[in-house]
Amino acid sequence: MKVRNLLGCCGAACALLLVGLFLSGCETAPPDQFEPLGGGTTASGTNAPSGPRPQTSELIQLGDSLTIVFSDTPTLIPPFDARVSEDGTITLIENMTFSATNKNRGDLEKEIRKRYVPDYFVRLTVTIKPQDRLYFVDGEVKAPGRQIYIGPTTVLKAIASCGGFTDYAKKTKVKLIHADDRIQIINCVKALVEPRLDVEVFPGDKINVPRRYF
Repeated sequence: MKVRNLLGCCGAACALLLVGLFLSGCETAPPDQFEPLGGGTTASGTNAPSGPRPQTSELIQLGDSLTIVFSDTPTLIPPFDARVSEDGTITLIENMTFSATNKNRGDLEKEIRKRYVPDYFVRLTVTIKPQDRLYFVDGEVKAPGRQIYIGPTTVLKAIASCGGFTDYAKKTKVKLIHADDRIQIINCVKALVEPRLDVEVFPGDKINVPRRYF
């Protein structure tokens, strides 16, 4: 009799254990907390972005050199180069001036076309091609040469990008020649102490560090 009761208790315990395992196996797995990498739907039901996000167009800056191409015209117009002047403008054919800074190339192309069509041309396609942004450092620096302009910089930073001054550099008479032929004389000794004296450099500018003589 005791053996039968013992077997009955064991059977009941096993049945309860099997039911518990079954129920735990049927629980819904928690939703994935991470958004999918590609297109699709997130766990919240909203659409996930498909592919990479579009990047903001690069804006035209002071000193940029641009190649402007006019096409679809009755006669061939050779491509010509224009540099964004210190007042932020470029001047094109028929002596027309356009504000260029802080605009992307697509917007400026539309603005130029609108100015010329239909007064000057029936049809016109305008294409703007940016040239490499460069500035130049020569004289008494350790690695003189042209440098790629990748963003706002100053005379001291430009010289540092060329390895810094040599031992013979005349740091008080550094010449900054702008692309429009304006010349500024920079005292780099004072500029190290007063950052406001560290003049900004633009594409097309040239820095010359003279040699000092004993």
